[in-house]
Amino acid sequence: MTQGGWRTVVRNLREPKVLVMLLLGFSSGLPIYLVGNTLGYWMRDNKIELSTIGFLSWVGVAYSLKFLWAPLIDKIDAPVLGRLLGRRRGWMLLAQIVVGAALLGMAFVQPGTGGLTIAGVGLNQLLVFGGLALVVAFASATQDIVIDAWRIESADTPDQQGMLTSSSTLGYRAALLVTDSLILILAGHLGWSVSYEIMAVLMTVGIAAVFMAREPAVSVRAAATPHPALFTARGLFDAVIGPFIAFFRDHGKWALLMLAAISLYRLPDFLLGPMANPFYSDLGMDKDVVGGVRGSIGLAATIVGIAAAGISSVRFGTLPTLVAGAILGPGSNLAFSYLALHGADPGVFAGVMAIDNFCNGFVGVALIAYMSQLTHAGYTATQYALLSSFYALPGKFLKGLTGVAVEHLEQGRTLLEAYALFFLGTALVGIPAVLLCLWLAMRTPVRKAAAAVT
Repeated sequence: MTQGGWRTVVRNLREPKVLVMLLLGFSSGLPIYLVGNTLGYWMRDNKIELSTIGFLSWVGVAYSLKFLWAPLIDKIDAPVLGRLLGRRRGWMLLAQIVVGAALLGMAFVQPGTGGLTIAGVGLNQLLVFGGLALVVAFASATQDIVIDAWRIESADTPDQQGMLTSSSTLGYRAALLVTDSLILILAGHLGWSVSYEIMAVLMTVGIAAVFMAREPAVSVRAAATPHPALFTARGLFDAVIGPFIAFFRDHGKWALLMLAAISLYRLPDFLLGPMANPFYSDLGMDKDVVGGVRGSIGLAATIVGIAAAGISSVRFGTLPTLVAGAILGPGSNLAFSYLALHGADPGVFAGVMAIDNFCNGFVGVALIAYMSQLTHAGYTATQYALLSSFYALPGKFLKGLTGVAVEHLEQGRTLLEAYALFFLGTALVGIPAVLLCLWLAMRTPVRKAAAAVT
């Protein structure tokens, strides 16, 4: 990097918005495992069947359907808070409050197969628990819509967009480590309910960031600019169909290929996710060991992976980095197969966590950087929600069947052998994404990031 390049990096690090983005990234990442992978650990500890754990992971489909209500978020203000804080910040705060409240509700209800009485009404405990998890997922997905839009609209230059993306990813990955490692140590000593209460309190990190942030100038102008009433034919067309037309107009014949590659890119990771923590439980790994390794070696490997992706993007470009991530992502799943066959060895487990966290850190930055370049000014929230929904949609639907898959593979085998075969299968489903990304890298004309962040 040139001397001028280093000056740019240092100048961007001193920008308050970079710190805000770090905190917002943390707030964005905090809920996702609490209604996903970590929730599976809690449920498995409570003797819930693998198939039920897999089915309940479908609450995460809310993240993949957020493009359905993103047009509303793009065009209207949050009740009361929108007038006080602005369109982006108002929706952020409302979503964060709902997430925190629903997490507290989950801590109170807890997963179980018994009955529950609320206000004199008898209810199924697991059904109520799942409903609260769905509320968390819906509110969290709404928060993601607005945070992504704020990040893209707040960048003044393509270089700063890269800095904000890295900052967001670092905060996001830090939150995943908290909800995937630290929470296990807390649960081992304080119990799962108290641990979820602590996670609810940590949502105040995002609330603080909202008050530190400034409303993007693009959002302020959009809110002040007269536009067709949303609930008229013209307004609905502009809000719902307009972003799709703009996307296909910008990218032409490559649009479908881009969407296909994005939709398959993280599929191996999504399929592995719901079974990872139940796997550790069935493997016999101590929660303190799992949490300690993730919080130390896992954290270091994540930071290295994020840095490697950033360096790769600068040195080789976004598309080559995307191809590298498409290979690293599913490749890391093979390490889980080895762990299943090797057994509960803390040393091997540490190695697997190092590989997995490095690869996930790299892959996350590679995909976010690529998708951020594809959005069109005026439709930022909706188009990015569409892209991030596409990358998650197939995996979110299929992962609900992962528990059934492991139970089926167990027939005639040991449970750990079934896990090993399952993880191998999740790696193999990453091959189509590798081929599509190679095609994009070889054929697609590269758009200048500046055109996407105007």
